[in-house]
Amino acid sequence: MDRLRKHIEEITPVSDEEFEHVKTFFTLKRIKKHQYLIQEGEQVNFEYLILSGIFRMFYLDHEGKEYIVQFAGENWWMADYQAYFNEKKASLHITCMEDAEILCLTLYGREKLSSDLHKMEHFFRVKLTKGYTAQQRRIISLLSSSPQQRYEEFGQLYPHMMQKIPKKYIAEYLGVSRETLSRLYSNNKGK
Repeated sequence: MDRLRKHIEEITPVSDEEFEHVKTFFTLKRIKKHQYLIQEGEQVNFEYLILSGIFRMFYLDHEGKEYIVQFAGENWWMADYQAYFNEKKASLHITCMEDAEILCLTLYGREKLSSDLHKMEHFFRVKLTKGYTAQQRRIISLLSSSPQQRYEEFGQLYPHMMQKIPKKYIAEYLGVSRETLSRLYSNNKGK
């Protein structure tokens, strides 16, 4: 739970007493590689703070084609938020790409924590705002950047993930073929 406190205190300080209250809302869970956190059609009861590991969130169309929405690593929050906040069934999948540890938080817990401690409401607002702006940046990048620019941006923003995520998934995320990704990788090697 020390990692949770450190994570929260990157945004707002909490006293020992406050943190004792905060940690009662979280449940630690260990996830194995290839295990699903969420599958389409399931009820989404938790959002997750990733303590270790990497996860892939994706959408499957009616033909079974996968579209990667995001990757998430250490200190990232992740859920099918449309389902989580609206208490609906998932339209996305989230799977673990390497053994991981996560903290689970229910919507009720999040709301109660936010009403109990204003600083936690502030914390969650800051985290949601950062997540929203990252998603918006990704959409704009997909719409307006070249494959080379998207590749370079991904490498700059997430260098640790570039080394751990299979190239197949990076190519899907960037919206390019595996062959194009190989060319982009070769072009950047000399830089």
